[in-house]
Amino acid sequence: MCGRYMFQPTENAEIERIYQLAKAEGYDPKTGEIFPTDETAVIVAGLQQVKVIAMKWGYPSFKPGQSIINARSETVVQKQMFTRGFKEHRCVYPTTGFFEWTADKQRYWFNYGKKPDTMYIAGFYDYFNESPCSCLLTTKPNNSIVKIHDRMPLILKKNQIKAWLYDDKFAFDLLKSQMPLLNSVNGFPKFED
Repeated sequence: MCGRYMFQPTENAEIERIYQLAKAEGYDPKTGEIFPTDETAVIVAGLQQVKVIAMKWGYPSFKPGQSIINARSETVVQKQMFTRGFKEHRCVYPTTGFFEWTADKQRYWFNYGKKPDTMYIAGFYDYFNESPCSCLLTTKPNNSIVKIHDRMPLILKKNQIKAWLYDDKFAFDLLKSQMPLLNSVNGFPKFED
């Protein structure tokens, strides 16, 4: 968990605004279904306010051709690979939902409701060969996900973004927080106007 998520500017006005902020900074984040290693839009701490940039989703792995895309919230501060990123370079993934698969390969899309609402996922990044690469955080699943998967993303409310990016105590406390209940759709969601 979480191996894919959606970033749909055409389906969500808030995501469209985030996408345009990244474009205005000279970035071209991927839209639609986001896969590991894609250049994706992330919200990061600026000197005086948050800003939107794009960077690769996934740390380089020890195995050639693979990436490390997730870190466990329970152990992030103990893992040498993740400690500096978490402490110094937190970020937020703006999404319109994420996907998870059951053991028998059924795909489920998760969000707050049946439409592509904006959902923010906590993450962090670090530099590898002078290029930023990001990881998102996962936690224990709540009742809305536990029957489908044994992990879920660490989800932020919109009003928690600045605290996640700038406030170390808040960030450490969030690692142990309960996640909101979510709705799921089996397969790839079809949205109607």
